[in-house]
Amino acid sequence: MTDFTADTLRRTVLTDSARIRRRNASERRFRMLGIIAVAIGVLALVGLLTSIFTSGLSSFRQTYISLDIYLDPAKLDKDGSRNPEAIAKISTFGYLPLIETALKDAMAAKGVAVEGLDAKTAAALISKEAPADLRRLVIADPANIGQTVHFDLLAAGRIDGYYKGRVTMASAELDSNVSPEQLMLADKLKTAGILTSSFNWSFFTAPDASDTRPEAAGLGVAIIGSAYMMLIVLVLSLPLGVAASIYLEEFAPQNPFTDLIEVNIANLAAVPSIVFGILGLAVLINFVGLPQSAPVVGGLVLTLMTLPTIIIATRAALKAVPPSIRDAALGVGASKMQATFHHVLPLAMPGILTGTIIGLARALGETAPLLLIGMVAFVREYPRSPPEGFFDPASALPVQVYNWTQRGDPAFIERASGAIIVLLVFLLCMNLIAVILRRRFERRW
Repeated sequence: MTDFTADTLRRTVLTDSARIRRRNASERRFRMLGIIAVAIGVLALVGLLTSIFTSGLSSFRQTYISLDIYLDPAKLDKDGSRNPEAIAKISTFGYLPLIETALKDAMAAKGVAVEGLDAKTAAALISKEAPADLRRLVIADPANIGQTVHFDLLAAGRIDGYYKGRVTMASAELDSNVSPEQLMLADKLKTAGILTSSFNWSFFTAPDASDTRPEAAGLGVAIIGSAYMMLIVLVLSLPLGVAASIYLEEFAPQNPFTDLIEVNIANLAAVPSIVFGILGLAVLINFVGLPQSAPVVGGLVLTLMTLPTIIIATRAALKAVPPSIRDAALGVGASKMQATFHHVLPLAMPGILTGTIIGLARALGETAPLLLIGMVAFVREYPRSPPEGFFDPASALPVQVYNWTQRGDPAFIERASGAIIVLLVFLLCMNLIAVILRRRFERRW
């Protein structure tokens, strides 16, 4: 038997042999590689977020031109009947002279003028969406006719871009949509207090706008469409996913058929999302006949995509419950069903809720399947309230981002970055809710 003393052990451990030096050097290299990998990931994330926030934060502020507009009855209600149907027949062209007159009067009152600019050219500082906004105000309350109303009108996209750094005097000389004289007039209007900048609430409530009106584009329809789809996904995927998981984990016999189901569930979780979009286009739209660009189709497609994630997360949560819980329940006379639903399921609920919210967050950011089912369409009308609204045309947040990036005006790129920020905030909130629920309901044993 070998005589192994404490001195021998001390000499063996403390001896700086070549083998120990190689092992220590290898560990140091591995730690260094890990630190470098983490640093690269953090730098990439910081760079990405910096780029998004730098170009997108400006979309939350908007430039407005504040005017006192006289709603002339001779132009808006010639017979004086205040009939809503007759007033609605007045197009936006009928409101444009009222805005031009109000701007001309405001400039005269403040002594604002730029040589070489007439009233019509000065009115080009106002967005083409302004007459439509004014028309909606009058239709909503015809009693305003004959009165002077104070109204904040959207400034044109180039004017808004001038105060956000996208447009300069040099670029205006080469731009057919704005001139240096108009920018000079905008500066004078700002000094006079007619032109102001404030928080852009309409970015969250207004619908999409045409290519010539980027300053009026908003996320209202996209937010409602995404909310409808997430509601459908939650109502369908949560009960189906949890029920399938409970059966497979607690009640299903171990045989080739259940093994095949488990393998297919794992495979479905790895299928590219665009495949589910093709399935929705072929089955739900072409075969079943559901309408394109409707939240019900998007919700069903995202439900199919989210189900495998919820099933896998739920089964993992059920497996994490100690077998002693089941044995104790069965030992005091509970049935298999009672042991599962009264003891195992409540203990697994934190993991189930976490997996569900993470699956919903993934579905919220999906774009490819929604493009195939037509949700990239230009939609101006808000969908109705459920259940009819599930079948109305709508958009979605990630699709709206894609749509805006395809347009030529730089203002839409700003809007797209702002929409990404909104989407990231939603995803962050959903992940925070998942963490809070997990910590709130988690039990340790």
